[in-house]
Parts: sequence; structure tokens; C-alpha cells
Amino acid sequence: MFSKILIANRGEIAVRIIRAARELGVETVAVYSEADKDALHTMLADEAICIGPARSTESYLNMNAVLSAAVVTGAEAIHPGFGFLSENSKFATMCEEVGIKFIGPSGQVMDKMGDKINARAEMIKAQVPVIPGSDGEVFSAEDALAIAETIGYPVMLKASAGGGGKGIRKVERSEDLVSAFENASSEAQAAFGNGAMYIERVIYPARHIEVQILADQEGNVIHLGERDCSLQRNNQKVLEESPSIAIGKTLREKIGSAAVRAAQSVGYENAGTIEFLLDEATGEFYFMEMNTRVQVEHPVTEFVTGVDIVKEQIKIAAGQPLDVTQEEVVFRGHAIECRINAENPAFNFAPSPGKITNLYLPSGGVGLRVDSAVYPGYTIPPYYDSMIAKVIVHGENRFEALMKMQRALYEFEIDGVMTNVDFQLDLISDHRVVAGDYDTAYLMEHFLPEYQQD
Repeated sequence: MFSKILIANRGEIAVRIIRAARELGVETVAVYSEADKDALHTMLADEAICIGPARSTESYLNMNAVLSAAVVTGAEAIHPGFGFLSENSKFATMCEEVGIKFIGPSGQVMDKMGDKINARAEMIKAQVPVIPGSDGEVFSAEDALAIAETIGYPVMLKASAGGGGKGIRKVERSEDLVSAFENASSEAQAAFGNGAMYIERVIYPARHIEVQILADQEGNVIHLGERDCSLQRNNQKVLEESPSIAIGKTLREKIGSAAVRAAQSVGYENAGTIEFLLDEATGEFYFMEMNTRVQVEHPVTEFVTGVDIVKEQIKIAAGQPLDVTQEEVVFRGHAIECRINAENPAFNFAPSPGKITNLYLPSGGVGLRVDSAVYPGYTIPPYYDSMIAKVIVHGENRFEALMKMQRALYEFEIDGVMTNVDFQLDLISDHRVVAGDYDTAYLMEHFLPEYQQD
């Protein structure tokens, strides 16, 4: 086991990793920007080192600064969390070159699966179902038009290097495709330095189903079941639950096996997530992409399986085999996660940075967990993602989990900044959500228009 690791991240995920490392007896180093000098992760870590100004490009995304901090403090490994450098293959390779273990897959595997066009080709080889679409990169809007005519509208334009909802456009008719293609490609070029695009048929109605996998250095790969992430706003997840109400035992085994096969085919190591679209009309599922990092919503899987995913990440990176086999993974009850953001739903979810003057995080009772890095008196900086907490609940069944989440959100109190707590409470109480009768379009096309009218 490592004696010391560096966490190349901030916020609640940095705090989450520090806690897992401490329970393993591993010392931690926190890095922080000038804007985060009073952040909770800097107080909880054994050491903390400033790596640059507030702008993430000059701090959390500064590969040389992060690596220098690891070398100076004697850290043997770096955990990237999610976002920032977590899926940067160059950074993973740089870590390897200086003898520091990157807690995640190799840069080579990351390149293979991080590029969605390459990943699609790999999945076809592994006999994992893929969405009908282009065989590779689409080089022009004219080519996209020809492919769209073949597979039929509506179609989805996607950036090969995309993520976080960027470089994605849904196109309903041929008249809109050229401008959508050019806008999505330009957005992808600006965000990722890569404007490559591909095109797929839109699967609708659909569920966004993702499968959590763990893979050790000895070639053992297991899955920890699925999460339903269909409630999304602008292609970004709002609420997640496990297991999915749309999946039965037979399909669960089938989609889990496909996820394991996908990871095995590319020689994957550490934690990862295979994302699928489930066509509810036919029962068929299709590979979307692979996230080569820990997910924001990993706690729901931890609740239903009892497996500490972050600890497993650290142990796998240290060369230890998986603690459990597939046969030993047992799914118990139902878990739900709501993402709490400092934003104002009444003003198109505009970010709401500022000083927290009062805070009460819900607590008490079995099966309730709040992952957060905020505290009374803390000033939320305007430079980073607006997520400030995750409320996660676990119940013996879905109804109990829903009621527990309603109770937790009702107790959540925060003053000084606007949040989406009330929005989440209304969403979790919505009759269609309570019934489990929703898909990837529900929040944007049905719930939000009615919510904004009210």
C-alpha cells in the first residue's frame, strides 16, 4: 500500500478521497488554488500545497504544477477524482514517466476509450451493441447529411472528445443539420482542442443506464450493477438511482456482462463506467461511451453493494487484487442521489457563488449520506463547478428511498447563496418520477416547462 498520495482535485470529491485514504492508513496531500486556500480539503489533508492562481488552467489543470507538488511532498500516487485531469491521457502518461502511480487506467487505454470514435470501434470488436451511426469521424456537414438520410432523423451529433454536455446537438430535420454540425464542432474544438464529430441515430424514448466496473492489475473485472441517470438537464445529470426500475434480472445480467466484456477487451484497470442507452420500446441497449474515472454518482452503487469504490481504486493502483468476485457482489435495496448546486433555478439555473452564512446538512437515521465540502462561513468561489453537495439515501425498496430523500431535502438549510434544493425536492416528489415513468427527455421536455410556468 502507498504511504502517501496526492489528490489532484477540490471540493467534495477531494474530501471523499482524503477520508477513504485515511481509513486505509494512507497520508494525503491536498493541492489548492489561491481561491481555495480556506477550502475544507486543505484542512483535512495531512499536507496542503498551493499550485497557482484561481483560474483552473493555472492551477488544477496545470500538469507540471501538480506533478511538482507530488514530487516535492514525496507522494507515491495521484488520485485525480473526476473532472480536471481525471481523463487526461497525457497527464496519466507523465505520472508514469516520473515514477508516480496514476490512480486510474493507463494513458494508452484512456486514449482508446476517451475518444468516442475509437471507443465505438473497440466495442464493435468486443461484440458490445453500438448505436447505429457513422463508422468513424464525419469530416463535413455534407457527409453528415448523407449519413443522416441513411439512418433516419432525428440524429445526434457528438464530439469525439466530448463530455459535460459540450459538442452535442440533436437534429430533428435536414434543414438544421449544417448549422448544428458547424456549431457543435466549433464548441468541441474550443472546449477539448478537437473538433472531430460523429453521428448517431437518436434512441427515443430511452433510458441512460451506466454500469460501474472495477478491474485489477491481474485481469479480474467485475461489475457493480447499474445506475439510472436519465433525469438530465442540458445533457448533464441531475439525479441518479440504483438499481434502475426499467431493468429486470435477465437484462441486468446481460448489460452487466456487456460492460465487463467492454472493459476486458481494452485491458482496463481501476474503476470505470460503461454508459448505455436503453431503448424501452424494444428492450435493446447500446453502448454510448466509457468514463475512465470515478463518477460523481458512485455513492449510490456503494450503498446498494457495500463496496467502497474509492478505497478499491487506491488498492488496485497499489497492486492489490479485487476484494470481491462477481459471485460475491450482492445488491441490496435502492439508493438515490440528488446533486445540490449553488445555482438559481428561477434564473435559468445561473450560478450563485458567495458566502454561506448558515448551513444545516440533513443527518440522522439509517441510510443517509451527504458528501460535501462546504461549511458555515465558507465562500463559494465563482471559478469552478457549482456543485456543493450530494445527498444520497438508501432504503429497503425504492419507495422508502424516495421518502427518505424527500425528508432529507426538506431538512436541508442553507443561507447566503441560492441552491437547487427546492427544485430537487419538487423533482423527487413529481408523480412521474415517483412512478419511475421517465426517460432522458422527461426533465427538459415535460417537468421543466411546467415547473417554470408555476
